[in-house]
Amino acid sequence: MNESSKIKAYFEQEHEFKDALLRLRAIFKETELTESFKWNSLVYTLNGKNVAGLARFKNHFGVWFFHGALLQDPKKLLFNAQEGKTKALRQLRYERISDIDEAQLKNFLEQAISIQKKGLEVKTVSANREFVLPDELKQAFAIHFGLEDAFHSLTPGRQKEYAEYIAAAKQPKTSLSRLEKAIPLIKKRVGLNDKYKK
Repeated sequence: MNESSKIKAYFEQEHEFKDALLRLRAIFKETELTESFKWNSLVYTLNGKNVAGLARFKNHFGVWFFHGALLQDPKKLLFNAQEGKTKALRQLRYERISDIDEAQLKNFLEQAISIQKKGLEVKTVSANREFVLPDELKQAFAIHFGLEDAFHSLTPGRQKEYAEYIAAAKQPKTSLSRLEKAIPLIKKRVGLNDKYKK
């Protein structure tokens, strides 16, 4: 199934937030962002770099901003899903379609696009300071709830193995392929090379 088919299938799924997500999508479509499908969710990019994404959960839906910590948010509307662990990602949450404030969302999107164009980002260094988490892995934390907790439950050595394995890829396609291989292993709380250590 190609990307456009996956996007079409995503919006054809029946659930209580379907109309709300379609409304958010319409707002995104008014921007210069490119729609893509990653980690079973909608991700919007600028020049191949992730800027924001749409997500739905059991009791809410929302927009993820990959460098949300840099957004001006005087009303404190942006939510850090994993306080103390997630440095850059922020989420704008909604519980019903009537919660969507179009002008407010457009303002956040304009800021996020500007931040991406300027190349600004939040540098996240692991607690043991021996490696930097690759962007692909940080972004996967936003989409896969529980993945970040599972990752941080691993030993520092195993965390480093995953980070370096994904970061060492020469091409984005390879990084994504490595990430897809790593996600189920991380969720099982096992190391990348554990099977070779027995």
